[in-house]
Amino acid sequence: MEITLPDEVPVMTLPNTAFFPQALMPLHIFEPRYRAMLRDVLATNRLFAVAGLDPVAMNDPGRFEPPHRVATVGIIRACQKNANGTSNLLLQGLCRVEITHILRDEPYRRIQIRALASEAGASERENQALRRELARLLNLKLKLTADGSKEMTSFLKTVDDPEAFVDIAAFSLCEDAQLKQKLLETLDVHRRLELFGVRLRREIEELKLRHKLQGSLPDDRISEN
Repeated sequence: MEITLPDEVPVMTLPNTAFFPQALMPLHIFEPRYRAMLRDVLATNRLFAVAGLDPVAMNDPGRFEPPHRVATVGIIRACQKNANGTSNLLLQGLCRVEITHILRDEPYRRIQIRALASEAGASERENQALRRELARLLNLKLKLTADGSKEMTSFLKTVDDPEAFVDIAAFSLCEDAQLKQKLLETLDVHRRLELFGVRLRREIEELKLRHKLQGSLPDDRISEN
């Protein structure tokens, strides 16, 4: 299905959130402003953006829910309205965008946007090698983490495209909101793969050290070491 990206869209600005193209995000819509937004979106093109709340800009006087400069536009793939007026929906990311202007905040925020295109940054062969390395690191981290997402790691094995791989992996398996936003803003796919790989290696080393220090003690008794 071919989708034409409009010049302006509604947006949800959410704390500690970085939404990526290709990713699927479940949302519970309950605020009156977002209920109104959802009604309008469902009646038109089913498109709206999700932007992260910029914690640094929050300190600027007169700024209301300042968004990060780069966000993602998604399309509503499924929506269920509840008896109490709230709704549950599934949003699929379509495209990175730059927020060029906040047009209005009432009755809900609308923004002017510019589509952002990624660049490979390296040869297909090099990016595929990094994708395979990321897959290896994610699998290793899964083995070291009791509550790791085995289903998502298995699904990622079926994603061949390096850009789609790193975007879905970052959205689903990265817990650092600041890093996720940096990855969202990095248009160079090769650099994006490298950045996520660096973080995964650091996390794996920390997990290995924790296991070494913990020995045979359970999690609630690690302080006894």
